[in-house]
Amino acid sequence: MSGQRLGTIVRLELTQRTRSVAWYVLLGVFALLLLIVTVLSFLAYGYVPDQQGSAIYSTIVYMTLLLIVLVSPTLSGASINGDRDAATLAPVQVTLATTGEIVLGKFLAAWTTGLAFVAVSIPFLVVSTLAGGADFAMIAVSLLILVIEVGVVAAIGVGLSGILARPLFSVATTYLVVAALVIGTLIAFGLLGATMRTEQVNNYRTLDYAAYEDGSFPCLQGETPTDDYPCEPTPDLECGEWESYTYDVPRFDRVWWILAANPFVILADATPTRISADGYPIDLFGQIKFGVRMAQIPPEPVTTFDDCSATPGQNQPQDADEIIASTTPSWFVGLGLQVLLAAGLLWWAWARTNTPARTLPPGTRIA
Repeated sequence: MSGQRLGTIVRLELTQRTRSVAWYVLLGVFALLLLIVTVLSFLAYGYVPDQQGSAIYSTIVYMTLLLIVLVSPTLSGASINGDRDAATLAPVQVTLATTGEIVLGKFLAAWTTGLAFVAVSIPFLVVSTLAGGADFAMIAVSLLILVIEVGVVAAIGVGLSGILARPLFSVATTYLVVAALVIGTLIAFGLLGATMRTEQVNNYRTLDYAAYEDGSFPCLQGETPTDDYPCEPTPDLECGEWESYTYDVPRFDRVWWILAANPFVILADATPTRISADGYPIDLFGQIKFGVRMAQIPPEPVTTFDDCSATPGQNQPQDADEIIASTTPSWFVGLGLQVLLAAGLLWWAWARTNTPARTLPPGTRIA
């Protein structure tokens, strides 16, 4: 493989993409959308001035990934078969450039095109960072995962463009594959988790409020009266009888692994979590990670609620940092599966594009 020939192919691809006015219009629309999201984020997170930078930063990164997922399949899904239809692939194939250099060059060009959108988002990311709350580890990891995800989507598009003969069909298939990773994993997680159910018993009793019609409020078990909470010590609380009921709860802990391949979950799960003083994540990275990690925890077979106690729920939830620390990270598994998928599609595209070809799809243009 020659670096000079590879560089020439990449340069030709980028020149072909950037010489169109529509390319710059697309970048301008992208920047306008990010500007709107940034302004709205500052307004939405203005109530946490010491943490708004982290929340705004995560919002912009997720918006950038979302827009790239929506745009990149169109830019990469017709890289190879589009040149075949335009009769520009065969002249390149008869040069010294190998099939591997052609496929890899188109992939690198599509990846670079996607990174152009990341470059457009950098000023907005800098502004959010200056607002405070974002640290170096969060910025470095999130940007690295974002760059890799852009490459994965580009590889899927280029690979399918070499496998399928029709550009329109390959672009549509690229959208379907990306949608399966982004939306399909969520749908499968929700539906499968809802179908796998188990019984949960809930024991509870309530305080007999009718016994305190004089307006007084008794101190519950474990409480003492204070100036801020002037309850009345009562030796014998008027509590109802213990009751119990059984109902079915979904078992998302059995299917949480489906979300491991979701690009947005990978980005959240890999990025270090920032926890607020009250024990909750302060940005989208941590909130999505917390939700996915919560799905790993199986439901309690028996829950108890005692209205006569100062801590009514005996099955108290853990803090977010405790749950994240005690559950399993999955981002490297999902990212590995995505890379294997992208590499497999590129290899298949190489096999379909390699010359001389034994067979070609009906109606395929050669030159």
